Amino acid sequence: MRDQLEAKLARFEELERAMVDPTVLSQPQRVAAVAREHGTLAKLANKYRAFLAIERQIAELEEMSRGSDQELKDLAQAELPELAHRREREWDELLDSCSADEDADRSRCIMELRAGTGGDEAALFVRDLYEMYRRYATEVGWEIEVLDASPTELGGFKDLVLGVSGDNVYRKLQFESGGHRVQRVPDTETKGRIHTSAATVAVLPEPEDVEVSLAPDEYRKDLFCASGPGGQHVNKTASAVRLTHMASGIVVQCQDEKSQHKNFAKALRVLKTRLYERQRQIEHDKRSAERKTLVGSGDRSQRIRTYNFPQNRLTDHRINESFTLDQVLAGRLNLLIEATEQHARQQRKTEMERSAKGAAGPLPT
Repeated sequence: MRDQLEAKLARFEELERAMVDPTVLSQPQRVAAVAREHGTLAKLANKYRAFLAIERQIAELEEMSRGSDQELKDLAQAELPELAHRREREWDELLDSCSADEDADRSRCIMELRAGTGGDEAALFVRDLYEMYRRYATEVGWEIEVLDASPTELGGFKDLVLGVSGDNVYRKLQFESGGHRVQRVPDTETKGRIHTSAATVAVLPEPEDVEVSLAPDEYRKDLFCASGPGGQHVNKTASAVRLTHMASGIVVQCQDEKSQHKNFAKALRVLKTRLYERQRQIEHDKRSAERKTLVGSGDRSQRIRTYNFPQNRLTDHRINESFTLDQVLAGRLNLLIEATEQHARQQRKTEMERSAKGAAGPLPT
């Protein structure tokens, strides 16, 4: 843990030097990349610097307490308990910051909602999830836009891709990834039987342009006519855009806008985000044993919640807590999100402390 913090501080100081280096300043794209990484590390680096300053103070006071001057000894012994308490508190905060997702502070993310088992009812559930997230975004002051949609004849969506931006967007939404199950009586059910349907949600941090290099010859661009429910053409011009990344086989498409250029720009955003997520997953797999938490891996097949309409109850299975369903669907997700965040934070802390168990002294070295 200390080695990790030292490495991050060293990198931060290297970036500080780079930000005043004339060679770097002459390259706008590099400046943007350096500034972005510097900003990402700033909070943790400054906190670790403060922690090291407290450690130095403690070392000085401990040396004073071993001296021959009784007055200085008494002074040192009086100050040591408070400083030791501050050191422990700072260490807990560092532990939390260092174990959190490196992309937690992203201000933009892509949300992909897809209907699962349940046919039309699953598609209607995707619409309900979208409305829930849209209302929450409005409540907290975020911007949300539809990047791509595949509507159904009954007003639902087979697939829905959203762009969300605002303060702490990814930090708040990252644990929405997973399987969402709904239990209710569909409008089309004549005998009043409860049906179970499902949808999946994937939340991906959206990278900056400078973080993902994507040349035009790395993907194929296809144009087609946008269509609506049942295959009905909603326009007669080839304004919809499909991009295929040649190396990975990742395919994205956008048809929500009437403008080909706007659809292309949106599709490019989604493609870059999926490529970034692919790289994140590769890195995550390499160190999964270190970073695994009990909150959930974000695997889209993992059932994380059940929305029980007859009982007006939403249950999050990762934290074993229930919430009033109609309040959550109205966009009041704060209690749910805060509970999930707290659970994730505690699990990360437990994992880190377990890995540090056995180290000498009150703090890992």
